[in-house]
Amino acid sequence: IPSAMIVRRSLLSTAGAPPLFQAARSSPSQCVRLLHNNMPAARIPPPTPFVPDPQTFLTLIGRNMSQHAAKIPTWEALFSLTSQQLRESGVEPARSRRYLLHWREKFRNGQYGIGGDLSEVTDGVGELRVVEVPVSTGNRAATVTSSAGMKKVVVNVPAGADMPSVPLEQVKPVEQVRILGASTITGPWVEPLKGTNGQGARIVAKEGLWEQRRGHKIDGGERRKAEVRAKRRSAERKNSRA
Repeated sequence: IPSAMIVRRSLLSTAGAPPLFQAARSSPSQCVRLLHNNMPAARIPPPTPFVPDPQTFLTLIGRNMSQHAAKIPTWEALFSLTSQQLRESGVEPARSRRYLLHWREKFRNGQYGIGGDLSEVTDGVGELRVVEVPVSTGNRAATVTSSAGMKKVVVNVPAGADMPSVPLEQVKPVEQVRILGASTITGPWVEPLKGTNGQGARIVAKEGLWEQRRGHKIDGGERRKAEVRAKRRSAERKNSRA
């Protein structure tokens, strides 16, 4: 025990202590919790053709978040406002702010909903076509082997065009869609184009396209389920005796 006391006394003395310990003793008012204030600001991702402004972003993620578009006027504000600042601007309830921050981080990390990877978009509409490209092109998403050395993929094309604006060797297959059968484009929210025999489709930016729907509480949710069901059984027993 005496040796332990000596060690503690030596730690309390700044003489001969490590520089980091001396700095902490010399500035007791500095709190480690405040270090996050000195962290660099998070990166603001650039807008994309499918998501060019805050209004479109809020519309896509759904849950009626588009009603807050006037409170987030710029793209920079969308990706830099803190939860407290969103609260002060009137983004309520708290679950709406959490949902917005969740989708904001996903977008910052390049995790888009369907259509987010489109590069040819006109008035919120991206058109898709099935084309044949060399097997070595792109990834395996939405592909069907058609012939030796070739495969069918779904690509984004300019409005009204049948082929992409870049060479076939450079095209990137559209994510989150697939080819059904020989050449029919399918996927969530994919709308077929008339006169294309299923080989043409479009994705339209609309309310709730990327929405992650909330679950529905059953019998009061997880916290109250046991209580609600116990009261129900008790009431049923009383009614059965009557």
